[in-house]
Amino acid sequence: MKIIAPSYYPLFKCTADKCKHSCCIGWEIDIDEDTYKYYKTINGDFGKRLSENIVIEEGEAHFLLDKDERCPFLNKNGLCDIINTIGEDGLCQICDDHPRYRNFYSDRTEIGLGLCCEAAAEIILSYKEKVSLITIDDDNQIEEVWQDEEDFLLFRQKIFDILQDRNIEIDKRIDKMLLICKAKVPEKSIKEWVDIFLKLERLDKKWTEILNSIKNYEFNCEETYQNNWNIVFEQIVVYFVYRHFTDSLDDGKLKERAIYVAVSYYILKHIFIMCNNKENFTIENMIDIVRMYSSETEYSVLNMEKLFDVFSQK
Repeated sequence: MKIIAPSYYPLFKCTADKCKHSCCIGWEIDIDEDTYKYYKTINGDFGKRLSENIVIEEGEAHFLLDKDERCPFLNKNGLCDIINTIGEDGLCQICDDHPRYRNFYSDRTEIGLGLCCEAAAEIILSYKEKVSLITIDDDNQIEEVWQDEEDFLLFRQKIFDILQDRNIEIDKRIDKMLLICKAKVPEKSIKEWVDIFLKLERLDKKWTEILNSIKNYEFNCEETYQNNWNIVFEQIVVYFVYRHFTDSLDDGKLKERAIYVAVSYYILKHIFIMCNNKENFTIENMIDIVRMYSSETEYSVLNMEKLFDVFSQK
C-alpha cells in the first residue's frame, strides 16, 4: 500500500495558538472508540475533567462544547490541554487528523489538506508550481489498483493536465473539464446561484453577509480578475478535483462533482471581483473567503447532497 499526496502536502504545519479560526471552536468533536476507552483509564484530576466533558449521544462520544462552542480543552492561550497534559498521543483521531482527509483505493491511499483550515488554505493558494502527486509512504511493492481505478486515475490526470495548462484562460480550462466529464452547469445567474447557497445550512454569519452582498451587487458582465490571480484559482479547482472526484468511483456522480468544481469557481470568482472593486483584495482575504466556502459546503454532507440535487436537475 502506498500513500499519495499533493506536492504541497509536506509544507503543512499546524499554527496552533497562532490560528485565527481554530478548528477547536464551532465544530462538534467526535471521539473514536479506542480513544474514548483510553480516556476512561486516565486517573486523577485530569481523568475527572475528561469524564465531565464527554457526552454520549446515540452511542457516539463527543466533547461537550462550552457556551461559546469552544472545546472544553482549548485553553485561553489557544492551546490544547490534552496535548499539554498527556501528550499528542492522547488526541482523538479527528483532532490528530484535521485538516487531513483521505481517499481510499484498493492498493493506495490518497491524503490531502482541507481548505477549511487557514494554514492549509494558505499553503494551497500560495503554491506557485503545478501540483503533482508524490509518494509519502512506500511499501516498495508494485502498485496493483483495480482496473476501474486505474482507468479513473488516468482520466483524472488528464483533467489535472487541462486545469494546469497555463497557456489557456482558466475559464476555458474549466469548460474543457466539463466537456470531458460530459457535464453541463445549469443555466443560472449569479443571483440565482446565491439564492441556492442561501438555502443551505450555514455556519458563519459573515458567510451569509457575503452571499447577500453578491446578491445586491451589480456586476459588469465584462468584469474579470487580473492574470496574476490565475494560479490561485487554478490551485483551488485542482484541489476540488483531487478531493472529490474519487468518490465518483462509488456513487457514479462524476458529472455532479465536475459541476461542483465549476460552480465553486464561479462563486469564488464573483466574490473576488466584488471585494476587489471595493478595496485592494489580498491573498490573505482570498484565503479567508476560500476557508469559509470550504467549511460551508464540502464539510457539510447535507449541503453537498442539496447541491448535487440541483446539479442533477435537467
